[in-house]
Amino acid sequence: MKRHIFTLFMTAVVCLATTGHAAARKKVPAKAVRVAPVKPQKVVEAGLAEARLIEIYQLLAKTQSREALAKAERLVQDYPNFQLAQLVYGDLLAARTRPVQALGDVPPSMLKTAAPALIELRDESQMRLKALRERPPAGAIPSQFLALSIRNKHAIAVDASRSRLYLFENRPTGLVLVADYYISVGKSGVEKQVEGDLRTPMGVYFITSNLDPKSLKDFYGSGALPINYPNVLDSKRGKTGRGIWLHGTPPGQFSRPPLATDGCVVLANPDLDQVIRTVEVRTTPVVIAQHLNWVTSNNARSAGKPFEDALTAWQSAKSSGNVDRVLSFYSTDFNSNGKTLAEWTPSLRSELDKVRGRTIQLKDLSFLRWTDAADTMVVTFGEVADGIRTGPTKRQYWSRQGSQWKIFFEGVI
Repeated sequence: MKRHIFTLFMTAVVCLATTGHAAARKKVPAKAVRVAPVKPQKVVEAGLAEARLIEIYQLLAKTQSREALAKAERLVQDYPNFQLAQLVYGDLLAARTRPVQALGDVPPSMLKTAAPALIELRDESQMRLKALRERPPAGAIPSQFLALSIRNKHAIAVDASRSRLYLFENRPTGLVLVADYYISVGKSGVEKQVEGDLRTPMGVYFITSNLDPKSLKDFYGSGALPINYPNVLDSKRGKTGRGIWLHGTPPGQFSRPPLATDGCVVLANPDLDQVIRTVEVRTTPVVIAQHLNWVTSNNARSAGKPFEDALTAWQSAKSSGNVDRVLSFYSTDFNSNGKTLAEWTPSLRSELDKVRGRTIQLKDLSFLRWTDAADTMVVTFGEVADGIRTGPTKRQYWSRQGSQWKIFFEGVI
């Protein structure tokens, strides 16, 4: 009887795991995927479902299978669409009648049809465990976050190699990791190049808006936070595509496999809800990397010192009002919203005439570093001249050319 229950159970799990995008766009009737008595999902705290799953793994490591089974049963009742939890629960049921050799140890008769879904669920399990086993060093931050202003109240970093999103709070003492969540990225991985390549972009981005869930299809879950892909560096390199979001999962899925999206970063809905409640539009940076390099805050500041010196020199040149001196900081391939350096220079002259040699102050300065084949700084600040109460908020992109830093983009936000 128990084996019969398990077979029916695994059939439902495979159905859950393989419907994917189809289930997202067309709701699957609840009776087609329900595998345990379901009660209203009252517990929706971010990260809690994963924490409960890891607790079950820990009980199994201690050979406390009875306690693990009880907790797995409660977990799937609270989260009936959490496919990985359902798989673990099925294994625990099966273990009561036969040895279980691996995660998703289905009967041979089901193996052929279940194989693709099992591979994805095993990958998800491994990524969750890897990210929780290989924790960032205490107090460390991603190397891209060299300096954030008080306006950057939070920051996000995505490590594709760990299927993990890290959420930071910017406190007076510096960045502090406050939460991290399992995520899915593009079916073809990262390093987006062209529209439709099913890859997630890598680089330094900012959240541009918070889309109303009522305006979205069920496929996007409980909300969406678009980012500014392609950014200036992406466009300079000829990368194409659009519509890269942080968004949730459809009703039939709690989470998706590690490589499962068309290019977006996807979180479980409770996790996304927490992120949406926390971050601010336009001021929250989002770094997406294949691997995050974790450093101490002191090391980050030291790494940014040579660039700070270059930025201070530019600030001094701008304060001097000398056009030629200022232009020496700009790259020959400079572009400002379609204008070449020669076309943009009259705008610079006009700015300098208005300032009339007043000292330029850089308010709420932040700069983030992106290093791949080139070394790039993304700089944001409010430019205010002494004696003037307000000024424009600008963003610059600098590239290191030999031993010098040069500006290849400048624009007003």
